[in-house]
Amino acid sequence: MPSRTTLPTPNEAALQHSHAAQQAIQAEIRAADHWISFAHYMEHALYAPGLGYYSGGTTKFGSAGDFVTAPEISSLFGRALAQQAQQILRLIEQAAILEFGAGSGKLALDLLLELEKQGCLPEKYFILEVSAELRQRQRALFNDQAPHLVSRLHWLEQLPSTFDGLILANEVLDAMPVHLVTWRDNQLFERGVACQNETFTWQERPLLKGTLFEIASKLTLQVNRNGNQNQPYTSEINLAVRPFIHSLADMLRQGAIILIDYGFGNNEYYHPQRNQGTLMCHYRHHAHDDPFYLPGLQDITSHVDFSAVVEAIPHTGLEFLGYTTQAHFLINCGITEILAQTSAEDIHAYLPQANQLQKLVSPAEMGELFKVIAMGKHIDQSLIGFRSGDKSHLL
Repeated sequence: MPSRTTLPTPNEAALQHSHAAQQAIQAEIRAADHWISFAHYMEHALYAPGLGYYSGGTTKFGSAGDFVTAPEISSLFGRALAQQAQQILRLIEQAAILEFGAGSGKLALDLLLELEKQGCLPEKYFILEVSAELRQRQRALFNDQAPHLVSRLHWLEQLPSTFDGLILANEVLDAMPVHLVTWRDNQLFERGVACQNETFTWQERPLLKGTLFEIASKLTLQVNRNGNQNQPYTSEINLAVRPFIHSLADMLRQGAIILIDYGFGNNEYYHPQRNQGTLMCHYRHHAHDDPFYLPGLQDITSHVDFSAVVEAIPHTGLEFLGYTTQAHFLINCGITEILAQTSAEDIHAYLPQANQLQKLVSPAEMGELFKVIAMGKHIDQSLIGFRSGDKSHLL
């Protein structure tokens, strides 16, 4: 894992931005009795207006940014996902698409262009995007590459009251703020953030009550199973998942929700060997585990506990529609057939796409670590993306 000394050095303007973000978080800490939860820290580092990573102006996606997502790797991803979208849209009158955190806009572009080819364009494509800078990038991408589709795009600052159609979130759950909990000596502690000499430090406090305590207590047996109960174990708990799913359920009248992200069911998530959790930071294509490095300039993520997603479904009116790996989902949606539309004899066109497909579906790349989960209301067909490769037994 890279140390701070081996990570790229930002320019002076970026350093000043990070310093301002750091000062703002330190003010939060002082105002909160000199301690805040890590979820509070992560919320400010990523989303504070004008200062957080996702609200700042730096490039985040692609080769010039900090990380590469599946839509950035290949248009094959969005074109395959469009086959699943088409099935859902044809089931619902006046169906729309709503995408959370559309990033550069590449997924929206590839989806709509493929749906246009299939004669299944939705009248409206909603994008819920917290970053004004990313909204500008998304609009610029469409103005440049598909200006005839711009009129179908609608940017939102909050969820609509009702919605019919397909809700998409690709790599959204992993960027939700998480709490850190330590199990040690049969006790629970919340690992939070304090400040000493203008430097962020870890500080634990006993966890004795509340929702976080209740969830952590239920996970204790899982954490200790087959492990050393005397060895400290630290991991993440995402309290935002349940209200997120509930808010989508309240809004959705008919349609499907498809969430794509990297993670596991909780048996694997809280495995004894994963005793330092899954927290990971991304800065200029370097992955490291120091969330206090350059707040406001780097992404902070944790893997997704997909069991927690499923546990949020009961009593919402949603039905569980499927859970599988990204590889199975894309293959079920016909990604290899889409690649075959390019002649293998055209080496300059075919080979790059074949390499991109490998990155998307290979177990050594994104194929196994990334999962796809679906839920919905009033969908009377099995979704094509889950025809084979069911992994629901792992939840």
